[in-house]
Amino acid sequence: MKKFFKYLLYTVLGLFLLLAVLLAGFIYKVKNGFPVSYETEKPAINFPAKQPAVLLFSKTTGFRHGEAIEASKGMFSDLAQKNQWFLHETEDGGVFNAEQLAQFGAVIFNNSTGRVLNPEQQKALEDYVENGGCLIGIHGAGDDSHHWDWYEKNLPGAQFSHHPIAHQLQETAVNLQPLGDSLLWNGLADKWKHTDEWYVFFDDPLQKGFTGVYAIDGEAIDPSGNLLWIKNKNFGMGPVHPVAWFKKTGEGRTFYTSMGHTGTTFKQAEFIKLMENALTWGLQ
Repeated sequence: MKKFFKYLLYTVLGLFLLLAVLLAGFIYKVKNGFPVSYETEKPAINFPAKQPAVLLFSKTTGFRHGEAIEASKGMFSDLAQKNQWFLHETEDGGVFNAEQLAQFGAVIFNNSTGRVLNPEQQKALEDYVENGGCLIGIHGAGDDSHHWDWYEKNLPGAQFSHHPIAHQLQETAVNLQPLGDSLLWNGLADKWKHTDEWYVFFDDPLQKGFTGVYAIDGEAIDPSGNLLWIKNKNFGMGPVHPVAWFKKTGEGRTFYTSMGHTGTTFKQAEFIKLMENALTWGLQ
C-alpha cells in the first residue's frame, strides 16, 4: 500500500511539473514568439499596373488568432474586389525588402505576433513608412511580443500590459471620437455594440501624438488581467479607452485598432467600414 501511494505521489508531481513546463512554454511564446525563423528570399509577385497594392501580412510566431486571421482574409479580399485594389496575402517575410515594399500603398500586420522579421527587414519597413508608406495593425499586432522599439512607438504607440482574464470577451459600446481626418471618419457609425478582448496599455497613445478614432468606456468593462500569481494587472485605461487610433509617421502614416480577436469581428459591418476607411486613407 505504501508503494502505491509513493507511485501516486510521483505521478501527481510529474503531472504538476509537466503542466508547469507547458505553461512556461506558452507564456514564453506569447511574450517572445517561438520558434524564431525568418524568410529571406524575395518572393515572385506580379503587381498589376495602375492598381493600388495592399500587403496583408499574417505571420505569427507568438499567439496565433487563427479564427480571426482566416476570417479577415475573406473580408480584405472582398474590400479589394470592391475598391479595385491588388491584395497580396502572405506569411512570407521575404517580401519586406525595399524594392517590393515600395510597390505597396499599404501594409497590414494582420494579427501578426512575435518576432516575425529580421533586423534588415524591420529596417526596410521602417524606411518604407518614414518615406511615405502606410502601416496598419490589427489586435495582436499591438501586443508586447514584437520586441521592436520603432514598431511599438509608431504603431500601437504604447506598451501592451494585458487583456481581461476572468471576463476575456465583453460586449460594450464603441464610440466615434470627435472628427479628425475626414477620410477616416467618412460614413463611420457614431456608436455600435461590439464584443472583443479589450487590450489594456500602460500609457494612453492619445497622449503621445496619436488621434483617436474609436473608444470605449473603460469603466464599463472589467479590465482585470490578474491570474494566479499575477496580482498587479487590475487596472484599465479610464473612461476614454481608445480602441482605434492613427498618426503621421515621418512622411507616412500608421493606424492601429486593438479590436479583432474573434472571427465574427470581420463580419461586423461597422468594423468592415473602419478597415475600408483605414485602407482608403492609407492608400491616398
